[in-house]
Amino acid sequence: MTKETVGNPPRARRRPRLSTAVVEDLVNLIVAGTYPVGTALPPENMLCEMYEVSRTVVREATTALIEKGLVVTQQGRGTIVRENQAWNMLDPVILSALFKGEDGLRYLDNLSQVRVLLESEMAANAAREGTDEQREELAGQIEKLEELVTIPSAYVHEDLRFHDIIMRMSGDRLSKAIIDGIQSEALRTHAYSGKLSVEHVKLTQAAHRKVFDAIMARDPQAARDAMREHISGSWTKRRTDSVRKAQG
Repeated sequence: MTKETVGNPPRARRRPRLSTAVVEDLVNLIVAGTYPVGTALPPENMLCEMYEVSRTVVREATTALIEKGLVVTQQGRGTIVRENQAWNMLDPVILSALFKGEDGLRYLDNLSQVRVLLESEMAANAAREGTDEQREELAGQIEKLEELVTIPSAYVHEDLRFHDIIMRMSGDRLSKAIIDGIQSEALRTHAYSGKLSVEHVKLTQAAHRKVFDAIMARDPQAARDAMREHISGSWTKRRTDSVRKAQG
C-alpha cells in the first residue's frame, strides 16, 4: 500500500449566524417603511414562522435591532419601530439599507457633503503636517495613478489609496474613521461607485494632481480648495450619470 500523507483537514466554512440574516432583512424592511415608525413588528411567534428560525434567534435579532436604535420594546405593545432620529446612522447594516433604498441618492449626497467638509480640512492638514516620508509615498501613488488612467477598473482601487494616504498624512484619525466607515458601505452601491470611463478618469487624475501639487507645495488653502473641488465635481458627475441611467 502506498503511504498517504495526511494533512490538516480543510476547515468548514462558517455559515453566517441566522440572527444576522434576520436582522439584515428586518433593517431593510424598517428603513424601507414596510414597518413604519410607531408600529409594532410582528410578534415573536410570527417572526419564527416567517424566517423559519427558533425563538432564540428571533430574540437575538430583536436585541440587535434595539442596540441599533431601530426599535424599543414596550409592555403590552410589543417591539415598536422608533423614529429615525434614534437610529445609529453609522451602523453598517443601516447605512447599507439607506444607500440602497428609494432615498439612496439623498444619503449619498449627504456622504459627499461630509467628505467635502472633512477631507478638505484633512488635505489642508496634510499640506501642513505631512512628513517627508509621507510626501514621498504620495508622490509614488500619484505616479501609479498616472500609469492607470487608461484602465479605469484598476484606477478605482488606487484612487481610494490616494485619499487614504492624504487622510493618514493629516493625522486626523477620527475623521478618517468616519469617512472609512460610511464610504465602505456606499462603495457597494452602483449609484456611488458608478462605472468610470477613461474620460472621467482623466478628469479625476487632473483633480488629483491639483490636490497633490498643493500638498507638496505645503499650501494648506490651495489643498483645501482643490480637495473640495475634486470631491464635489466627481460626485456631481457620477450622480448625473446615475440619474440618467435610472431614467433610461
